[in-house]
Parts: sequence; structure tokens; C-alpha cells
Amino acid sequence: MDQQIDLHMHSAASDGTDNPAQLVENIQKAGIRTFALTDHDTIDGCSQVEALVPPALCFIRGVEFSCITSAGKCHILGYGYRPEAPSIHQALEAGRVLRQAKLNRRLDHLEKVHGIRFSEEELRWLAGLNSPGKPHLAQLILDRGLADTREEAITRYINGCKGGDARIDGAIAVRGILGAGGIPVWAHPLGGEGEPHLTRERFNAQLTVLLGLGIQGLECCYSRYTREEVAFLLDQAEKHGLLVSGGSDYHGTAKDIPLGTLNAFGDRVPEETLTILTRLKK
Repeated sequence: MDQQIDLHMHSAASDGTDNPAQLVENIQKAGIRTFALTDHDTIDGCSQVEALVPPALCFIRGVEFSCITSAGKCHILGYGYRPEAPSIHQALEAGRVLRQAKLNRRLDHLEKVHGIRFSEEELRWLAGLNSPGKPHLAQLILDRGLADTREEAITRYINGCKGGDARIDGAIAVRGILGAGGIPVWAHPLGGEGEPHLTRERFNAQLTVLLGLGIQGLECCYSRYTREEVAFLLDQAEKHGLLVSGGSDYHGTAKDIPLGTLNAFGDRVPEETLTILTRLKK
């Protein structure tokens, strides 16, 4: 697929593996000309990447909030926001507080149940992360030789902990994005990488809630979606007057998803299909 647009990717600022310089280099190698960085629950990576983007590339600021609504879990992307706006930082802070509480519960579990207590240096490293989660704890466990893979470390030591949810209310995310002049978009609305896909009933229930909150777009083109799924989502976007977005969900070496992969069947997505660009490129 010779795709020049990718509006969903992650860097080492959240749970990707590419640092800013590596990400920009890989984007250029992939032939992508328009891209958005959508790290989980942080915008720190955007300011770093923005400083490295050459004039030939079009960079769009993004973020991906981990959310929950009355209809269940979801992810909400925010595009084109003003990074200095208080509302976006209020939403980010709400998530940070929940993630820290969840991390503390996991640390307590590892110490009490498995006798694993991290050093002050390791705790400082965790505290310095934007989205400390299972992969980071698993890496520390790996470093101690207590498991052979991250997956083993997570299964054996971490999954037994009831850490609680670190997702913010979807209303907070949408309000934060809109207040910062951005565009809120429902990310991979049928389910993301490795997740079971939503039934039509669950999709409709979540869409109804998100429309009520003020969502403005759907990520119709996504690396794991079939022709039928893409067609269904495009139909829903047209039916409800929503903007169309698309992205790979690239995470570097953390996930087997190449940059620029906007569907599961290898077709190139024309720029005019991604109607969100008409707003973002103004």
C-alpha cells in the first residue's frame, strides 16, 4: 500500500517504541506526507516531533484519550487542538491522577503477593513516564530475570492485580478537545488491535452516547478492518454527518502494524475519503 496519510500513531512518549527523531525518520521512509501523532493520554510527544518535522511534511497535533461512557470502554482521538488551552490539560490531568492510582495498586500487589519491590531509581523512572502501565512494569520484571518475555511477566505477576480503571469519562475528553478548538473522533470504533470487535448493537449504543457528547468524527479506515467493516463505518459517518478519519495505530516494534496501513486488505485510501483533512488543513 502506497499510503501518504496516517492519522493514528504512537511514540515512546506513551507506549510506542520510536523516539521523536526515529518516528520522523520512519515516516519519511514510509513515504507518508501527512501525519498525526496520537499518543495515549499525553501531548508531550507532539511538541518534540513538531520541532523535527521538515517543511515537506504536514504534521497534525493529536492525542488519544482512554475513556469510558455509560455504553462501555472506548478511545477518543483529538486532532488540531491548541496545546496551550486549559481544557486539554484538564482532561490530561484527570487521566494522570487515575493512572497514578492504578500504578500504585499494581506496585502494592507486586510487593505483597510476589515480594517484588522496586528500587528508588526504578520508581523514579516509572514516575517520569506519561502512561506507566503493564509493559513498563513487565520490563522491570524482565530486567530482574524473573520472566523470559513481557507477556510472561504480565501473565504471571501483573494480571492478578485488580488495578481498577484508569479511563476518564468520555464527556471529559470530548469537552477538553472541543474547548481547545480540536476535533473529537471515535478511534477504531469497532474495536482496536487485539480487541474483540463490537456487535452492531454495542456499536450503536456507544455511538448514540458519543453523538450526545459532541463527537465529530469516526476513524473509518483502520489497519485491522475489512472491506465490509470500512464500508459499514463510512455509511455510518455519512448517515450521522461525521468526519472520516483513518490511521494505522502504529506503535513501532511494540505492535506488528506498519506505518500507513489504513485497512486490512492493502488498498490505498484516497485523500478525499478522509474528510477530516478538509478541516485540519485549513
